[in-house]
Amino acid sequence: MSGGVDSAVAAARAVEAGHDVVGVHLALSRAGGTLRAGSRGCCTIEDAMDARRAADKLGMPFYVWDFSERFRDDVIDDFVAEYRAGRTPNPCMRCNEKIKFAALLERAIELGFDAVCTGHYATLVDTPEGRELHRASDAAKDQSYVLGVLTAEQLAHTYFPLGSTPSKAVVRAEAEVRGLTVAHKPDSHDICFIPDGDTRGWLADKVGAERGDILDRTGAVVGTHEGAHAFTVGQRRGLQLGVPASDGKPRFVLEVRPVNNTVVVGPKEALACSEIAGERFTWAGRAPSATTFACHVQIRAHADPVPAEAVLAEGVLTVRPETPFDGVAPGQTAVLYDGTRVIGQFTIDRTVSAVPVEV
Repeated sequence: MSGGVDSAVAAARAVEAGHDVVGVHLALSRAGGTLRAGSRGCCTIEDAMDARRAADKLGMPFYVWDFSERFRDDVIDDFVAEYRAGRTPNPCMRCNEKIKFAALLERAIELGFDAVCTGHYATLVDTPEGRELHRASDAAKDQSYVLGVLTAEQLAHTYFPLGSTPSKAVVRAEAEVRGLTVAHKPDSHDICFIPDGDTRGWLADKVGAERGDILDRTGAVVGTHEGAHAFTVGQRRGLQLGVPASDGKPRFVLEVRPVNNTVVVGPKEALACSEIAGERFTWAGRAPSATTFACHVQIRAHADPVPAEAVLAEGVLTVRPETPFDGVAPGQTAVLYDGTRVIGQFTIDRTVSAVPVEV
């Protein structure tokens, strides 16, 4: 129970369905907490108190489990390491993969529970071939993308009561009827361990900032930067370019090279990506029966899925979209779909630009 309205209503529905439910709030930081300001962040002292009040209202036992060390190792340290390597990670994916449906589920199973129930908006479908993960009924709230890391074993012990709910407004109205005080609590935003939203400043403190060159696609120096970690593929703002483009058009970050502390920029057209590939992949349920298969691919939580062909060869999953992706960064997660069903996911290690370099 995060302390928000979604997990509170999910818990209420689980209780109403006749399950033996215990509320658990995850303590993910050992730093001294303060009350949350606005809608930023999550997992604060305020959230823990809200979760406890909801559990009390529902007549459920309630516990706070300290997963701060695991969260630091598997999510925060991974986030820093990925940025240090010039990649753009998604910490919510890692949290679902390593904490909520790994560490939490492992402990729950050890204690004799059957499943972890959360307030995520996604749907589970049981078939003769096994359990499948599908998109939620409400496309605007669908969270199947960030759940694409779940494996068949994890899906077998998962429960999403909100998956068929038509809208968040329905959830809030239900919470109000049930007398839950979180009915109109704002949604949390941003990265939970950077509640002030200043990712650049936070990374500068963790990674350090060192001046370096900004290059064009031919290798010519066109500007300088104060720290490569502050840039990600597709970024336009914040570039200190001393040499204007020959065509006068704005330039965008195309690549971050941490080894030599350089940032590569180029025209917007060069962000078009004709191929992505990665070695770190998992299947959400049954694996594809063929090594080459058609699918739709989503590269961000709220991006439109793109028709593509996927090829698995020599331990590498490669995806070639029918129309180029726009601004893909290594470290991002690509989630593969068959209609509404999640096939699986992989971390993008390599991208191929659809626009050749003009020398």
